[in-house]
Amino acid sequence: MNTIFNYISIIDKLIITMKITLSFVLRFSIKYRLIYLAFGIATFLIAYSAGASIHMSIRETNILKQQFSEQIKDINQFGIFINNVKLALGMFIPVLGIGLGIFSGFSTGMVFNALAITSPLLKNVPPLLILITPFGLLEIFAYGLALSRSGILFYQLIKKKSWKEYTIPLLIESSIVIVVLLVGAIIEWQTILRFGGLHSSRVGLYQY
Repeated sequence: MNTIFNYISIIDKLIITMKITLSFVLRFSIKYRLIYLAFGIATFLIAYSAGASIHMSIRETNILKQQFSEQIKDINQFGIFINNVKLALGMFIPVLGIGLGIFSGFSTGMVFNALAITSPLLKNVPPLLILITPFGLLEIFAYGLALSRSGILFYQLIKKKSWKEYTIPLLIESSIVIVVLLVGAIIEWQTILRFGGLHSSRVGLYQY
């Protein structure tokens, strides 16, 4: 009999935990969360576009291309995933994450600009068009999710001086980002291989 009561007690505790978890997840309505997500994505895209439009000399272009080539040397889908996920998880940090996201987007835009200047295939391609790929869209979603959560956490920290109660939504969203970037890295690497390898076609969203 005691065993039965123990099981009932455990089930009750699980139900209570689930209710608390659900209340945390739904603390922000889906509508407002999507708005915050849109702001996060827009922030990254604006930074990327700014980097892609900046004027660079031939010398600066060559230096940037050389640095980028060294960074992606011998990389594979695992390396792409690790690089992108480290940056994305860093973007969850309140305030600092937003700065990291802006810097990452701007730097990536500059790399595209450097490649476009010296590549006939990319010369007349709009910078944002490069992002409209399956892996590009996944990565933009992940970065937008992380950036928007960074802003939300900052607001919560200022308002309540604590964000411990939002740990569960943070863990859920960071897990989503990890899964999304893993899928994106696999798709991106397979795309690279399909088009002949790293050095012939690698112009994806690998963060610089």
